Amino acid sequence: MKKKTGILSKIYIAILLIFLYSPIAVLIFYSFNNGKTTVWKGFTFKWYVQLFRDDNIMNALWNTVIIAVLASVFATILGTAAAIGISNFKGKKRMLIQNASNIPIISPDIVMGVSLMLLFTTLGVIFNFEMGFFTVLISHICFCVPFVVLNVMPRIKRMDQSIYDAALDLGCNQWQAFYKVIIHELMPGIFSGLLMSFTYSLDDFIITYFTRGAKFQNLSIEIYSMTHRRIHRKSTLFPHCLFLAVLIVMVIINLRDRHEEKVQEKENLYFKNFIKGRLRNEKNHQHCPCICNDGNMCGLPFRLRRRCFG
Repeated sequence: MKKKTGILSKIYIAILLIFLYSPIAVLIFYSFNNGKTTVWKGFTFKWYVQLFRDDNIMNALWNTVIIAVLASVFATILGTAAAIGISNFKGKKRMLIQNASNIPIISPDIVMGVSLMLLFTTLGVIFNFEMGFFTVLISHICFCVPFVVLNVMPRIKRMDQSIYDAALDLGCNQWQAFYKVIIHELMPGIFSGLLMSFTYSLDDFIITYFTRGAKFQNLSIEIYSMTHRRIHRKSTLFPHCLFLAVLIVMVIINLRDRHEEKVQEKENLYFKNFIKGRLRNEKNHQHCPCICNDGNMCGLPFRLRRRCFG
């Protein structure tokens, strides 16, 4: 019975993967076609050569990367600070603020795009400016921040809240305790939020479309413009390039998660041995809360002592 279930599950996963990735595979296959139609006329790289020689596309690619990098960095800083601030609230206030921060995630992109467009249009009339690079950047930061909060909050909930005070007792000042202990503990969530923000900013279309103004072009807008005018071979090349870029980012996230799991397993093993050693010491002599008679600081994990004392 188990063998049949295993075979059926593998067949189901194979069918699902074929259904999801066959359109991308076809797109990649025909990107090397020498002809402009779906009739195969030989293998060639000429479309890629023309693609990277197109100034408009290269400018759109540069704008896309710059926006994605800046938006992900600023969103990570703001999202981490917001997550730490939300964690300081208790009860209903905390739940209310956290649910409010999730609204941009669950709301349709077109709602956020139109809302930001109306906001920037109104502010543009008041302060006399046009939509462009900075309005797109602000828009991307706005919808990326909730994803950072979503990744950092679980790390805060899992973190022992007493380690900050313990770091201060061990000789760290407030900045050292925050940077070397709190930020270090939250780093896996911060890194995941950074990569997720970069990915969502890289392939965004709807919000960029409504907030870009008349002159700014990013890659998704440029591809849309090319396909809107007429289907050109170059317009089919960058979609799978974006797919490969997103795939690489997701692989990095998965590798990071696996590494974090291994580190967590080692820490759990350390704490088990730590508890056993502490119980053994308590049987032999009276236990001091910080330092045992054998010279070991058994009141705190080694990684925390190392950060405070180097």
